[in-house]
Amino acid sequence: MRKTILGLLLLTFALSGNAQNQWTKLFNGKNLKGWKTLNGTAEYKVEDGVIVGTSKTGTPNTFLTTKKYYSDFILEYEIKMERGLNSGVQIRSNSLKDYKDGRVHGYQVECDDSDRRWTGGIYDEGRRGWIYPLKYNPEGKKAFKNGEWNKVRVEAIGYSIRTWVNGIPVSNLFDDMTAKGFIGLQVHGIGNKKELEGKTISWKNIRIMTEGLEDARTPMKDVRLVSYLKNTLTEDEKEDGWKLLWDGKTTDGWRGVKLENFPEKGWRVEDGTLVVEKADGAESGNGGDIVTVAKYENFILEVDFNITEGANSGIKYFVQGNINKGAGSAIGCEFQILDNKNHPDAKKGVLNNRTLASLYDLIPASGKTHNIVGKWNRARIEVRGNKVIHYLNGDKKVEYERNTQMWQALVNYSKYQKWENFGNFKDGHILLQDHGDEVRFRNIKIKEL
Repeated sequence: MRKTILGLLLLTFALSGNAQNQWTKLFNGKNLKGWKTLNGTAEYKVEDGVIVGTSKTGTPNTFLTTKKYYSDFILEYEIKMERGLNSGVQIRSNSLKDYKDGRVHGYQVECDDSDRRWTGGIYDEGRRGWIYPLKYNPEGKKAFKNGEWNKVRVEAIGYSIRTWVNGIPVSNLFDDMTAKGFIGLQVHGIGNKKELEGKTISWKNIRIMTEGLEDARTPMKDVRLVSYLKNTLTEDEKEDGWKLLWDGKTTDGWRGVKLENFPEKGWRVEDGTLVVEKADGAESGNGGDIVTVAKYENFILEVDFNITEGANSGIKYFVQGNINKGAGSAIGCEFQILDNKNHPDAKKGVLNNRTLASLYDLIPASGKTHNIVGKWNRARIEVRGNKVIHYLNGDKKVEYERNTQMWQALVNYSKYQKWENFGNFKDGHILLQDHGDEVRFRNIKIKEL
């Protein structure tokens, strides 16, 4: 009996020791051996076992990066910074001569001291910008402690990148753009803001695990998953009820709105994207609009789109087939897709209600919209009975309720006044619009509610 107990104790000790030995220190607490500086000229030094980066005017972002590259890992570190600064830690990042002359680019775990409080969100440095802002997880904004040490945990395993700040789950991302790169500490550029010069960001207890990751994964619940996998659903999305509306390869599930089959011209499938081809800019003047074969009632729809300069298109819902017997587009509520800067339609309508992400010709999109031309953007439409919301890249742009007197007043003052019961149908097809301009679509998926 004593031998059995002794054996169990020894086994427990051995397993505990192995778990501890899985961690590797990235910083030895004494000097910057194994690290190098890239891009800017801000200073990094070691003080009392802490890496300290100091802000400097007249320099771009400065990065202190590991010489070693990592693919799958669990990373932990502690970070503290003075008020007014912005910083972050690069993961799976690179600096390549043939990409923007060596500019550091890749995933960044944000450290944000502003009122926005997006610490733990994920920014794509030097490439796409924000890919997991804390608009997706407002509860995560409560985790960061201004002016104090904050412990961050990052789990980058396969396509999954998840973060925690002070034990609170923050980001839950799936992305396949970069699989391997260095770890980097950032001193963000401050331009010529003299009042920020000399302020510091500090890091300590930086360690990484590269083996036994599945056993060391941390459960994450009730944090919205955001996926950029190309025309692919994660297992979590499948379990949550999401389905692809387009498979990325064929035209199955879609047809021309005035046809029994898919248009023979005007649309093409190319490298996992569904492309409406450029023609003469006329509404439904080339291949024509396409719609889902099925109808949908209550749902969350997400569509990624990429527009060319001056382009016009749209995503419509509650479409009732061929109500419009004449020329032009099919009729339905429309999430407007538009180059606001270069297309004349942005200046038409009433109070900007024909601009990007607006409910076309009815309700204008709120807030500012940055330049989206040539970039992938995400439209999200949520329909719960009569309540509908438009989102663009995570920002709520439009919210309305149909089947009301207010709704009917809006319709009566719009171009849709002649269409009986416009927008009040129980269900309808989902439509992608041909407006004679080249626009690309992918990651078209739906969750029925």
